[in-house]
Amino acid sequence: MSTQGFTSNHRITAIVVVIGLCFTGVVLRLVDLHVLERDRLLRVVSKARLDIIQENARRGDIKDINGKTLATSKTQIILGVDPQALRPEDEKKWAKLAELIRVPLKDLETIFNTKSRKVAVSTKPTLPAQSQVASAQLKPGSQDSATGTVSASSSVEANAAEAAGEALAASSMAALEVPAAPKFSFGAEAADGSNEDATEVLEEEANEKGERDIRWAKLCEGLDESVYDQVLKLDVKGVYGNRVYRRVYPYKGLASHVVGYVNKENVASAGMERYADFYLQGHKGWVVSERDGRRRELAQFRTREVKPVDGYDVVLSLDSVVQNMVEEELRYIAEKYKPEKATIIVSDAQSGFLLALGNYPSYNPNEYFKADVSTLKNVAVADILEPGSTFKIIAASAALDLGLVNTGSTFNCSEETLTYKGKVIGLREDHKFEHPQSVREILSHSSNRGAAQMAFLVGEERYFNYAKAFNIGKTTGFPTESESRGILHPWEKWKPKDFSRIAMGHTVGVTPLQAHCAMGVIASGGQWLRPQIIREIRDSSGEVVFRYEGVAERRVLQPTTAEKMASMLAWVTIKNEGTAVSAAIEGFQVAGKTGTTQKIKDGAYSTRCHVASFVGFFPASRPAVVISIFVDEATTNLGPRGVSYGSAVAAPSFKHLGEQLAQYLNIKPVVDVKRQSAVAMGGSR
Repeated sequence: MSTQGFTSNHRITAIVVVIGLCFTGVVLRLVDLHVLERDRLLRVVSKARLDIIQENARRGDIKDINGKTLATSKTQIILGVDPQALRPEDEKKWAKLAELIRVPLKDLETIFNTKSRKVAVSTKPTLPAQSQVASAQLKPGSQDSATGTVSASSSVEANAAEAAGEALAASSMAALEVPAAPKFSFGAEAADGSNEDATEVLEEEANEKGERDIRWAKLCEGLDESVYDQVLKLDVKGVYGNRVYRRVYPYKGLASHVVGYVNKENVASAGMERYADFYLQGHKGWVVSERDGRRRELAQFRTREVKPVDGYDVVLSLDSVVQNMVEEELRYIAEKYKPEKATIIVSDAQSGFLLALGNYPSYNPNEYFKADVSTLKNVAVADILEPGSTFKIIAASAALDLGLVNTGSTFNCSEETLTYKGKVIGLREDHKFEHPQSVREILSHSSNRGAAQMAFLVGEERYFNYAKAFNIGKTTGFPTESESRGILHPWEKWKPKDFSRIAMGHTVGVTPLQAHCAMGVIASGGQWLRPQIIREIRDSSGEVVFRYEGVAERRVLQPTTAEKMASMLAWVTIKNEGTAVSAAIEGFQVAGKTGTTQKIKDGAYSTRCHVASFVGFFPASRPAVVISIFVDEATTNLGPRGVSYGSAVAAPSFKHLGEQLAQYLNIKPVVDVKRQSAVAMGGSR
């Protein structure tokens, strides 16, 4: 009996053929993958490789001594759309989206309908190096609003670079809000004024014209976080934002020459922003991950993550209230006298820390790009001027300190010529004197011949050494860029005529800050104090990392010499005794010195252009603050004979500021009974 199988030969043949076809298909596919498509696939695989993604750190704040924020970083959103990802069913949400982001609906529709639009890759601009980590790509739900994840190859870097310079101008912290109308940009002028397209393209094969589809088009910038949250709630697929840090200056131009600014490329360019950049910038974080062929991160393959460290806060010694007083006074000076420039400096007499420093003209660091280049310069430390009669304190101080004169020593200041080392020197005098002048009177009457005679007693070399001790001809070390050294030629090169002019403040050059610090020597009791502006460095949690103390770099005068100088300089503001009665503050002893110097125009001293100054401190016997005022080339409301004398142009501002400071800083008067008696008797000669 024969047995027949369950499967016919036809079926077995069919199965074998099917299996054979499958193997053949696999073989053909492998040949296709490994031979025919090998080059293309290798390019795709090469893109899905290890990558380092950077994370931005938040830049630290700059604060004044009372904690008011002068510079801060605010997060803002640059909103864009991937036209390839839009869904037809979301079209009904477009009107609401346009309303939220304040972009005309027709403009929004123009961008949304660019799905088939292509751009030539070859025309895309190259990003500057500073812009390559400027922003964080935040697709909806990718991270919380407090984090800024930044990719060096992110598709939104160009847009962050465009937006980096558009800081918000605000008058207080409460004013740090979204602008009235965020800028719309697509193939038009970008935020920084350039003509760079706000688009990104797909990382895929270009067509025969070298074009690729648009992947990301900017809708608006400067979007507030709260508005962005509402945009996300609309759930328009393909619309997402890129978070960037924008540097903002809440008090606009307040202390702009001290604070400085960060430019459009996120580079600290001036003032404390530049000097303290190491502390402020923080440290970027980074993530080791992988990306696919379209440069999208494959988060599941992250192997290492280092969190960013936010920058430290820098606390200045500036007091915003005092700084505002100074800038109000500068505005008054500008309006009344129409000068070319003006500077006011206020410092603590015992520590050297600055309470305020202001220049006219000034600028708003939120809009630094609108200011003239010359306006950006901090003239208080960069400009060199002849100090004039304020420099006479060096001759008197040196002669007193060396014991060559005492306060009662007298000099004949009526002679039209002086003789030094056999040379007859003619020296102009602004005053007529009927009797010999004491050292005190030489200072209070500002006698050129008297100052020269005291300098002659000291001699060139010793005078030069005292001038250097007062820090003339040297930078002060003030933490800023481009500080000038001033001008003080070696004493070996001085001729007798040069020496006589230097004693009265000519043929020598100082910055306003150098002149300020020189007067500070007398106010501090004879020590040269380093002018400082940074008080503390604090971490992001508010803990103090480093605290700066006052630094007395050298002793210039004996304490008794400084005390005598302060007492004599107090006569400068006494009626019928001194040249600066307009600087007197009722109830206080004010010590100081006026200065009026001719500017050099076309190689010669001008009779019409002057620098007027008053440098002083109060109370004279217990100094609290030093105030310096410089008015460069006033043109209206001048003094006698059309000259902008320091007594007429600068001294009144000292009085006005001093009255305000006495009240704000609670400075108490110091009564000097001996001095009051002398004044009541008409002064002593």
